[in-house]
Amino acid sequence: MNKGELIDAIIARCAEGIATKSGVTKKQADAVLTATLDTIIETVSSGDKVTLVGFGSFEPRDRAAREGRNPKTNEKMEIKATRVPGFSAGKQFRESVAP
Repeated sequence: MNKGELIDAIIARCAEGIATKSGVTKKQADAVLTATLDTIIETVSSGDKVTLVGFGSFEPRDRAAREGRNPKTNEKMEIKATRVPGFSAGKQFRESVAP
């Protein structure tokens, strides 16, 4: 599922509302999704953790410097320490994927 398909799914879910008619447009859903993703990226980039209960947590993780090998030449090389984004699935998400 790509971003456009996710937006369509969000609109479909909003339209399923039992007692309400949301009237959410594709443009509004795109704006909300984009703002959500941008906020998660900014928060994790600044070193903080974002937790969405039932879904999971996004957090920065530090990787130590290590020695690697060039697969073409088999020559040893130093891989620098770096910070990478990490995701840990929440219990509800894990259980729905692998019941």
